[in-house]
Amino acid sequence: MRITGMFTGALLAGVLLLGTAGGAAADQTPTPTGSSDGSDAAGAPTEAGTSFRTATAFRPGQRATADGSSGDYLYWVFPADAGQRPTVTAKVTLPESAAARKGATTWQVDVYDGLRRRQPCVYGAQTRALAAEARTVELRCTLRTVRAWAEPWSNDPLPGSYYVRLTVLNAQEVDLGLPVRAEIEAATPDKGGASAVGGRLAVPLTPGRTTVAAAGDGDGTGTGGDSAPGDGARLAASGVEPEDGWSSGWWTDRWIWTVAGGVLGALAGIAGYTLARPSRRPAAPGGA
Repeated sequence: MRITGMFTGALLAGVLLLGTAGGAAADQTPTPTGSSDGSDAAGAPTEAGTSFRTATAFRPGQRATADGSSGDYLYWVFPADAGQRPTVTAKVTLPESAAARKGATTWQVDVYDGLRRRQPCVYGAQTRALAAEARTVELRCTLRTVRAWAEPWSNDPLPGSYYVRLTVLNAQEVDLGLPVRAEIEAATPDKGGASAVGGRLAVPLTPGRTTVAAAGDGDGTGTGGDSAPGDGARLAASGVEPEDGWSSGWWTDRWIWTVAGGVLGALAGIAGYTLARPSRRPAAPGGA
């Protein structure tokens, strides 16, 4: 009976530990902020920058919009932390009048990290063609999971700012300059300890933008002008950091699985020793 009770206790402890670990891993997936359609009318930007230095900042879960022209380079920037896998979705809407365009166009969305290294898309249609009679085209780019630390020679995505660039690649000259409306969204679900690595990055990859804004460079050229920073510079400086701050880089749900495995291993060792231990009975008085 004692052995049966021990096995039952070990089984219950294992189930409780594994359930706690699974619940913690599930809780790490963030819930997008904003309304049901994925937008945040209170804070979502309605314009885009024309270069890396003037990129408009937005947060994951917001729907950033901008009006531009075919042939423009549109830039946004958002934060991504270690353990997250960013997915950028772009939608381009062209004029209603089909007679305004003369041919098909090809659109592309690119994502760069804080060092302006272009990150490859592992999923999604990064480039798509838009027929002459069509009005909208949707693009999607899913990056690799952001790592807390990587070798200097690698091109792994690291915590920090991520720039989104939307542009037309192939269009007839007569179609350039037509008005377009762009919508950008970013999702950064947490992949949990399965993608965690050792080490941590001392400083997130947010060069240039926060430094320029903090230095009082109002013209955005990095020359340190006397004018105060504009609203765009302040928005960019505040938008390159997650709402909860950057992670410390040491905690992952692997700690829960490690502790659970250690407890289960200890219980299994005790049970095995109990089963294998020989039964010793005291000898009868006076011998047999």
